[in-house]
Amino acid sequence: MSPDAEDSSVPLAHPVRSAAPLAHPVRSAAPLAHPVRSAVLLVAGAVLLTGCGSGSDSGSGTTSSSGAKATDSVRTVLPDNCGQRVEVDRAPRRAVALDQGSAEILLSLGLADRMVGTATWTDPVLKGLEKANATVPRLADRYPSFEKVLDTEPDFVSASFLYTLGKGGVAPREQFTKLGVPTYLSPADCVGKDNSGDGDGVRTEPLTMDTVYGEVRDLARIFGVPERGEKLVGELRARVEKAKAGADFGDASVLYWFSDSQGPYMAGCCGAPGIVSGTLGVKNVFDDTKEEWPQINWETVVDRDPDVLVIADLTRKAQSAESAAKKIEFLESHPVTRNMTAVRKKRYVVLSGQAMNPTIRTVEGIEKVAAALRTYGLAK
Repeated sequence: MSPDAEDSSVPLAHPVRSAAPLAHPVRSAAPLAHPVRSAVLLVAGAVLLTGCGSGSDSGSGTTSSSGAKATDSVRTVLPDNCGQRVEVDRAPRRAVALDQGSAEILLSLGLADRMVGTATWTDPVLKGLEKANATVPRLADRYPSFEKVLDTEPDFVSASFLYTLGKGGVAPREQFTKLGVPTYLSPADCVGKDNSGDGDGVRTEPLTMDTVYGEVRDLARIFGVPERGEKLVGELRARVEKAKAGADFGDASVLYWFSDSQGPYMAGCCGAPGIVSGTLGVKNVFDDTKEEWPQINWETVVDRDPDVLVIADLTRKAQSAESAAKKIEFLESHPVTRNMTAVRKKRYVVLSGQAMNPTIRTVEGIEKVAAALRTYGLAK
């Protein structure tokens, strides 16, 4: 694939194939093998050694303080977070969120004052979080180097995607563990998902919002603010119920296009777009594949001829047709795609990239798709 390419003569004969892990923000070319400076090692390890609290493990594997205010005495244990045990001896003071989705959860929980860095962004920050986000340093628009993360002296690191905390991303989780820095990975990228092959993984079970809500609760407990987590989950649930109330979209078909015009990444059945489709009762025209983001040729897309095209509006510049404007320009100008029903009738739904990833903004996806289907007269 050619990053940043815009070619009006894009060939349309790509076979359907597993995608390279590019549905998530593409990593930078920052080297990941810097020797770790001894001073950084000492600081990173000391942060946790001096912060052990008085909490104890509970039967559920987590304990947290009472009250909405963060407290240093909280101790949280997660026996199995994507295959690893996570032990946090006190509420983090110097957290780094390595993916936008994770960053927006922490910001939504009112934890900007306990964050020292974010990274890997595809979109502008969620509305309402601009002021808080401006107080947290952005380490990189894509993946920062391991050393740059350590330079912030983190006492906790979170990420949305397995790739971010794996080989080729920032660094494997084990490298942080060796320094005494606990890491948390979104369960949405590992629960009911097989990441062993190429591409963005295969869903063995459909993703649900309950997994996203679980991530919110986990992070709220780790930071000693469980009430804030419950409040945020309640607000998200209420928005979902409002978006789907009183409408039947059963005959409508949709397609979700994340990125790239040359070898487009379309949503399979069971990731975050599957949550949107399942909640609203519409048909994803590629619900016959469990791949998270397969690359599919345009002839196949045209053959499926969805009623509505849901397209990601990305601000990154990693592949061709990242923005919604570029995607629509391609669809309306190319001789193969311009005769699709959704293109002729201009039935587009523009979403942030984060709304198509398993994050709190998936709720935004449910709301906007529901509103568009009503506008286009596809509700019964």
